[in-house]
Amino acid sequence: MKRGKAWVMALLCGTFFFAGHADAATIHTVKRGDTLWKIAKQYGVPLKQLKQKNRKGDLLYPGEQLVIPDAGITAAEKDLLARLVHAEAKGEPYAGKVAVATVVLNRVDHPDFPDTIRDVIYERSGGHYAFTPVANGTINEPADRESYRAVEEALAFRGLGNGSLYFYNPKTAKSNWLRSRPVTVVIGNHVFAK
Repeated sequence: MKRGKAWVMALLCGTFFFAGHADAATIHTVKRGDTLWKIAKQYGVPLKQLKQKNRKGDLLYPGEQLVIPDAGITAAEKDLLARLVHAEAKGEPYAGKVAVATVVLNRVDHPDFPDTIRDVIYERSGGHYAFTPVANGTINEPADRESYRAVEEALAFRGLGNGSLYFYNPKTAKSNWLRSRPVTVVIGNHVFAK
């Protein structure tokens, strides 16, 4: 009889342990009008990762609970990325701001570039910084609200785009190598390429 009680207690303790573990994760209860895209943007997590974590297709049901995966990006990294977006894409369409943030995230995910947002933004090659705002100091200016929104959207979009790794303004870019890269999209005054 003692063995049976011990097994029941172990089962109960294990259940409480796992329940406690689940509480540590961020849980989102689906409301009417929610979409996976909106939820991914709200939490700043990749849509692809949100679907994988919850083994989801595209259908959601009100009351359903979703586990929100860890985005793997700190508030400081989001701020730095938003400041880069603000400095690089000031005056550009919103889609261009999202695309600039996406280039940085694509570089983080690509084996030929550094593994963190900070290291990608401050990367030097041939004695020059990869991004003009780092060289001229405008990276230190505060970002506007739209730049933060663009970062959240780029995070939600992460892993779903066309793989842009570079962008440039064709009116000011001097690099023939950069101009030789396959163009993925043109938004405003920026050409995006891979």
